[in-house]
Amino acid sequence: MNSILLLVGVVILACILAHRFTDKLPIPTLLVFILLGMIFGENGLFRISFDDYRLSEVVCSVSLVFIMYYGGFGTNIKAARPVAVKSVLLSTLGVVFTAGLTGLFIHLVLRLSWLESLLIGSVIASTDAASVFNILRTQNLNLRDNTASLLELESGSNDPMSYMLTVVLVTLMSGQSVSVPIMLFQQLFFGTACGVLIGFAAAWLLRRAHATMAQGDTIFVFAVAVIAYALPSLLGGNGYLSVYLCGILMGNAPIPQKRDLVRFFDVITGIAQMLIFFLLGLLVTPVKLPQVFLPALLIMLFLTLVGRPLSVIALMAPFRSSAKQIGIVSWAGLRGVASIVFSIYAVLNGPSLTYDLFDLVFCIVLLSMGLQGTLLPRMAHVFDMIDNNADVRRTFNDYQEENDVSFIKLHLDENHPWSGQLLRDIVTPPDFLIALIIRNDKQILVPNGSTRILPGDLLIIAAREFENRANLTLREVSVDNSSRYAGKTLKEVDRPQDSLVVLIRRPGETIIPAGDTRILSGDTLVVAHF
Repeated sequence: MNSILLLVGVVILACILAHRFTDKLPIPTLLVFILLGMIFGENGLFRISFDDYRLSEVVCSVSLVFIMYYGGFGTNIKAARPVAVKSVLLSTLGVVFTAGLTGLFIHLVLRLSWLESLLIGSVIASTDAASVFNILRTQNLNLRDNTASLLELESGSNDPMSYMLTVVLVTLMSGQSVSVPIMLFQQLFFGTACGVLIGFAAAWLLRRAHATMAQGDTIFVFAVAVIAYALPSLLGGNGYLSVYLCGILMGNAPIPQKRDLVRFFDVITGIAQMLIFFLLGLLVTPVKLPQVFLPALLIMLFLTLVGRPLSVIALMAPFRSSAKQIGIVSWAGLRGVASIVFSIYAVLNGPSLTYDLFDLVFCIVLLSMGLQGTLLPRMAHVFDMIDNNADVRRTFNDYQEENDVSFIKLHLDENHPWSGQLLRDIVTPPDFLIALIIRNDKQILVPNGSTRILPGDLLIIAAREFENRANLTLREVSVDNSSRYAGKTLKEVDRPQDSLVVLIRRPGETIIPAGDTRILSGDTLVVAHF
């Protein structure tokens, strides 16, 4: 137990450190996590032998639940509405077309049976939301014609269809007696019904019944995500479809504490992605990959250059989509973790196949992420799909945090320069608004330009909150008599080169410091680190 905990801790730290150093490299960050797993594996430096497919499926499936829920939660329906029909068609019929075309290619070129060929095609038919989201955000790909929203909605919603096709084909290959139409109906009906009902009910409850325990709302939503997957799965429905729809409904509903939920699921899905990709890298045996490299390369090339483009053209051309948009959507069909998880399901529940399905799919994913993922930003420029006036962050629900409104209070005394002035005479920044005035602790005023501010008023001011951005954080340092700052001028203080004192709060005043500003006991320093 202690060894496992130690390994998990080391893995997470290694992934965080690796991300810090590789964030600016032109390769998908998630690919680095896979490579770390391979380094720890039995053919790597640490030679950890791990071949527990059952445990891997459980860990990866649970992690995928939260990744898919948060993928739905972060999808901005308003931004995606203009391309919603195209996205849904790509995530349903597009998956079927891609699976069929790829299966046909495998049957004709690799000479595998029809069912085995279609199973491989179905496993790798969906695009990977985690990889697409990661590249769009880290590379800041602001695409024209709402293409970012189209890719996000498609990649977030097409895994259920791929999973459903995989389940059907594994069932048929196992020789079980099953009605395929009834099975498909159960998957779609219970998956859709449970996702919609649970999503609406959970959002309604959150708006009307706040939890009394600390962070109760966050724990409530965590439980909702689990139920949204488990309930339809017990009924024979598609749990991934359900949890994704539930996430969409809740993410676009006016529920309280949404910022806290965003931060919580950012952490959960971040850890989940690290664990999945690392675990899959640990599970694979690199010395076996050369045996499947050639078929994997052929399948990946067909999928990238023929199968995916033909499916995209068939579904987007009737909407008169531009050739440039069709081109970038075709290239952005990255394979990822869902395909590998589905391959593990097929290995555990289906018959033996000609090729080791896990190794084959793993190799396809590596090639796809390495080639398509690395070249996606370049291809966006080649197809002239970059929109310099757009912001890809707006396509995610958590973009609200970029422009969050924060409320602060300001108590005025007689010496304050605003005391006695009309509100219209006070010069304030454009994003700075006096929202309320509380007078004499009992009178609440909604001010306008002719409202006069009086001594003793408590002003409630709305302003945009500072967000800790990459490589820049702010922190407060309290100064007392024992502090190394006390009694010194700012230029006398020995401080790191990457820090700067930007503000000094002193009782009764706020100071923008210079080098000769003397720091006193009782001061609060606002220090920027970059």
